[in-house]
Amino acid sequence: MKYKAVIFDMDGTILDTVSDLMDAINYAMAQRDHRHDYDYETTKLLFGSGVRVAFERALALENGAPYSSLEAIGMTNEGEEFGVHQDEVTKLMDIYLPYYNSHCLIKTGPYPGINELIAKLRKEQVLTAVVSNKPESAVISLVNDLFTGLFDYSAGEKPGIKRKPAPDMVRASLDYFGIDRSLAVYVGDSEIDMLTAENSGLDCICVDWGFRGKAFLTEHNAGTIVSDCEELYKALC
Repeated sequence: MKYKAVIFDMDGTILDTVSDLMDAINYAMAQRDHRHDYDYETTKLLFGSGVRVAFERALALENGAPYSSLEAIGMTNEGEEFGVHQDEVTKLMDIYLPYYNSHCLIKTGPYPGINELIAKLRKEQVLTAVVSNKPESAVISLVNDLFTGLFDYSAGEKPGIKRKPAPDMVRASLDYFGIDRSLAVYVGDSEIDMLTAENSGLDCICVDWGFRGKAFLTEHNAGTIVSDCEELYKALC
């Protein structure tokens, strides 16, 4: 095995969470009398940079923002040019977070072959971690219920640690493992993940079954792209 540790993203990489995210964001938006008809494909575009950014993007779309503007929201701006107000984002998050925490396992499940792949890595003495921009409480719940005993380390968004693409969560996992970054690889499905790996100084492998897709990843200069768990295992080796 080429690496001693594999650090996974969660949404779109190891878990298909889109349907539960879609239901939760539409629920919160409806409670505040906002547009609440976001579909499966649009939901994938809203998420990737955490819940706050997802609502900034949803409100921007409601206010007429083009879909092409969504990637920049959360990266270089907060949607101010489209009339997004942070106090309203906070109110929506206050509704969303408890709802999602209690509804995050309704339609969510691992992608085919993921659990078997992680179990295989652990048998080969490879350390495994998952780092996500999901709230920490949701990450813990999903890991405990769907990946019991498969991860040595897990982390979600919480106060005091910067969300991806900042390297903080990845560095925390490496510190926990006590290994150098040259011995680890990051696996994700989006532009945020590619930037996270770059900012952390790690090699990156992108899966094309998640929130972005192969065409998007190619356009964003992804180095290694895989289409199933067999290809992912070979890339890790």
